[in-house]
Amino acid sequence: MNPIVSQVLEKSGFKRINPVQEASLDAGVLEGESLVVAAPTASGKTLVAEFAAINAINQGKKVVYIVPLRALASEKYHDFKEKYEPLGLKIALSIGDLDASDPWLAKFDLIIVTSEKFDSLLRHGIPWLDQVGLVVADEIHLMNDPGRGPTLEVTITKLKSLVNPQIIALSATIRNYEEIAEWLDAKAIRSDYRPVKLYKGICFDREIHYVPKKWVKKIGQEYPPDFEIAKETVKKNKQTLIFVSTRKNTEALAGNLGNIVKNDLGHVERTKLKKISENVLKAVERPTIQCEKLSNQVLHGVAFHHAGLANNQRKTIEDGFKEGTIKVIAATPTLAWGVNLPAYRVVIRDLKRFSARYGSDYIPVLEIQQMMGRAGRPKYDKEGEAILIAKSKGEAEYVYDTYIKGEPEEIQSKLGVEPVLRMHSLALIASGIAFSRDRLLEFFSKTFYAHQYEDLSVLRKKLEDVIGMLKDFRFIKSGKIEGDDNPFRQASELAEDEKLEATLIGKRVSELYIDPLTANYIIKNLEKAKFIDPFALLQMISNTLEMRPSLSLRKRDFEKINEILEENEKILLEKPPNPWEIEYDDYLRSIKTAWFFSEWMNEMGEDLILENFGVTPGELHVRLSNADWLLYATQELALLMAMKPLLSHIRKTRLRVKYGIREELLPLVRLKGIGRVRARLLHNSGLRKLSDLRKIPLQSLSRLIGPSLAKSVKDQLNEMGKEQRTVS
Repeated sequence: MNPIVSQVLEKSGFKRINPVQEASLDAGVLEGESLVVAAPTASGKTLVAEFAAINAINQGKKVVYIVPLRALASEKYHDFKEKYEPLGLKIALSIGDLDASDPWLAKFDLIIVTSEKFDSLLRHGIPWLDQVGLVVADEIHLMNDPGRGPTLEVTITKLKSLVNPQIIALSATIRNYEEIAEWLDAKAIRSDYRPVKLYKGICFDREIHYVPKKWVKKIGQEYPPDFEIAKETVKKNKQTLIFVSTRKNTEALAGNLGNIVKNDLGHVERTKLKKISENVLKAVERPTIQCEKLSNQVLHGVAFHHAGLANNQRKTIEDGFKEGTIKVIAATPTLAWGVNLPAYRVVIRDLKRFSARYGSDYIPVLEIQQMMGRAGRPKYDKEGEAILIAKSKGEAEYVYDTYIKGEPEEIQSKLGVEPVLRMHSLALIASGIAFSRDRLLEFFSKTFYAHQYEDLSVLRKKLEDVIGMLKDFRFIKSGKIEGDDNPFRQASELAEDEKLEATLIGKRVSELYIDPLTANYIIKNLEKAKFIDPFALLQMISNTLEMRPSLSLRKRDFEKINEILEENEKILLEKPPNPWEIEYDDYLRSIKTAWFFSEWMNEMGEDLILENFGVTPGELHVRLSNADWLLYATQELALLMAMKPLLSHIRKTRLRVKYGIREELLPLVRLKGIGRVRARLLHNSGLRKLSDLRKIPLQSLSRLIGPSLAKSVKDQLNEMGKEQRTVS
């Protein structure tokens, strides 16, 4: 056996290769061949990428491992770090600031990134790009996602054009995996191998019919089918994941299930659950109703999991489930795309979901298969069960034909929409990859979009419109191509082409990773402002594409919003459209979103934020992160345009939103460990400036904020004093 293969298998706890890995080795994964590996969840695909990664690193090359989600990136980082750092490999995780080149990455061998972060790194011109010998694209089927897909597609196309590395693309089974392989100049490998046998069941009329044929299982009559299945699973000392369509449904389901599951918990489990329950409450400074609900449910051995949870809460729940303490998780489908969280049984209760565009419609096959793939725990189970609940005989027949026997949908490129083309066209021009009109079209002719649709006439027209728009925004300029001595270019081609070059501000917009339309909107508003009130600034960023979806409007909101409009009419940078105009509702939503941010930075607690605006801790974190990004971009654009009088107002507003504080607390939050709650406590105790904190005795400060933090604050103040004396 190849030494690299032996090494990876040993580190992963396996003794021999499986069929997926054998096929990949036969296809030349260690000889530099690019591969598309389409195989079920838990089939060992990741080890194929690890074979290639160790091989590339041994040859002195860097490896970039691209994943779609931050949570998945963190999971891969901890896994690879534990396995390979003892061998001397340097593993890095880069998922943060989108306006940074992260020069420290140059010394690492394997770099784990999201597609957005790596696209950002490419825009900043990373000097180590030519050292990249392998790129792993995990979950390649997410090219089908309108949000993340285009960035992944463009990033891969850039890499192929710039360094042409070996590419290992990993995916659950998808129909057109061979088409993706053709685009990547890769070999296609498809396998149905799964180390844990998967039984797919359809539950209807209190019976579960399994495929492949297992037996017909009858379930109890006392509770709804999903409850009965979960109850029986807990009695077997195993775990269940139940997928439902909405956040609200996950919370209701977990709450009701707890009353059943708690009866089968032992003393040791109850003790562990109490600790997990306490950690859920500690995850946020001021626990919300949602936090208390989750904490109480955990005591009963169940939990809900959705995007509204704080990051620490999600991790606490996931860890509790992995160790077997939490018995049942009710989750929205997003969990199936994220971290590796297998269970003996997966129950898919809701087969439909609502969307504003299509109404209530069946979930795509690929997503259902992703959920079903979570059934069966490698190393623990010999089999797993994925059970779909049908509400009628007709639906049971549909489930069998579509989800059990049907093929997943083809992956379709989502690149050909204007907002996507705007962002990526500017980036390509700013980085010098597309230095002319023809080169821009040539780049897009190498994308998966072009591979699928072939006829580029529609794309050409869209790119012409985008170029015109970027010129109007003064983000690019054009001219004649002169002095081209390329012997392969005809004079007639030269005459028809047009040189494209990013302006200074256009290059900065590309680096800031915001839509050019948003950047132009911000610039136009800044140009007419002599002074920026915080609320006006918040309304401006709340009316951008990056902040969508804005907060929804409820009947009870209109009176307050009209009152806010009347109070702030003179200071708003953008006046409201007429009520009959199509933009009017979006404008009102931006007012409500700005109102929410304003209440947050006036120190409204997370509990009241949830009560008044319906914003959960998880959603609050995402919205604050987006606001910080947009306010930072606004600050950078103002700096570039020499609008110095506005800068201090923008910076103050950004800090206040970041920490959720009134202006008087700004000096205190400079200290590590001092957030909005402790800063307010110190301020109310008369400690309002750093000089006040220097004067107060350590013992007195300890009584206020605890001995450990008090000492840390004093140490920080001493360091600041040394720095000031050095500067003087």
